[in-house]
Amino acid sequence: MKQIKKAVLAYSGGLDTSIIIPWLKENYGCEVIAVAADVGQGKELDGLIDKAIKTGASKCYIEDLREEFVNEYVIPTVKAGAVYERSYLLGTSFARPIIAKRIVEIAKAEGADAICHGCTGKGNDQVRFELAIKAFAPNMTIIAPWREWDLKSRDDEIDYAEARGIPLAISRETNYSKDKNLWHLSHEGLDLEDPGNEPQYDKILELGVTPEKAPDVATYVDIAFEKGVPTAIDGVAMSAMDIIYKLNELGGANGIGITDLVENRLVGMKSRGVYETPGGAILYKAHEVLETLCLDRDTQHMKEQLAVRFAELVYFGQWYTPLREALSAFVDSTQERVTGHVRLKLYKGNMINAGVWSPYSLYSEEIATFAEDEVYDQKDSAGFINLFGLPIQVRAMLDEQK
Repeated sequence: MKQIKKAVLAYSGGLDTSIIIPWLKENYGCEVIAVAADVGQGKELDGLIDKAIKTGASKCYIEDLREEFVNEYVIPTVKAGAVYERSYLLGTSFARPIIAKRIVEIAKAEGADAICHGCTGKGNDQVRFELAIKAFAPNMTIIAPWREWDLKSRDDEIDYAEARGIPLAISRETNYSKDKNLWHLSHEGLDLEDPGNEPQYDKILELGVTPEKAPDVATYVDIAFEKGVPTAIDGVAMSAMDIIYKLNELGGANGIGITDLVENRLVGMKSRGVYETPGGAILYKAHEVLETLCLDRDTQHMKEQLAVRFAELVYFGQWYTPLREALSAFVDSTQERVTGHVRLKLYKGNMINAGVWSPYSLYSEEIATFAEDEVYDQKDSAGFINLFGLPIQVRAMLDEQK
């Protein structure tokens, strides 16, 4: 073991980080400072300071990062339309960079010589945390217990905790691996490790209900945007963070945003997870609908292509990179006229477009109408088709000659 005097631990109070505090003291003999980042976990943070101190930490910070998380990480990703593998709304992914950034700041202020995290050696989060740490503290020692200790499973971790009297909020039967913030809640492990098992939704859902249990009457919601940023719900101005909280309530009640997927992890393996993102799903949908009105065809199509790369950068932990910053600059440029409001009908897991309006709309009813008009000469299309189809026609003509 490298000699470490003081380590700052990314602390959540979950199974992994609960046992890491005593493990660090037993194996490194160092002082441990716990840092819990509040990105919207809610009651999960209750009693965390007392728990950290009782299990061996000399100090425990709880940092409220919610506003910054939403404004600097969530909203830029929504504006980009970034969705990983067409399904995952990146809830865990974009929370890691801001958490790691704040941990580095505290580690420097405390004069720590190491930063520790509880991510497994199989997952994506180890990459996300460590790339962010390298971006702000390139010479900092990083300790990843899952790559060092002899524990092989979550059952082993529970044994370790029980042997040391460390209180846990889970049991062996409810030992799902979860990650929660104000944007989403993820579920992995146990019966979900078999993609053939239908999720036990009544057992695992926390942010909402299944579509079957949603109301039989639709809920309408109107979301306003200014330059791609959500600003109001049903005409009531709100911060982006409060909008997400409100949409979580509406979406959860209507069975919105439940995703069961098998995804390709950065480390090479596939993993199965169930994600709850009720408010996020609504926000993505509304923003996408508004863009269909405000963006020209070429910009919209290019943005869709770049959104795939943006999502990969976020998923792979490459938030603090020149490419992500450049793509965000492009996205911000596209959002200059994405202003207006969208009405959606929420019904049993569905989000149905019920109207969209914008002062920058590129839609012209006068041109698009099926009725008689005075602005479009349909004869013009014949010349357009002849030129557009010329390569096809020439090739066919030459093939006939051969």
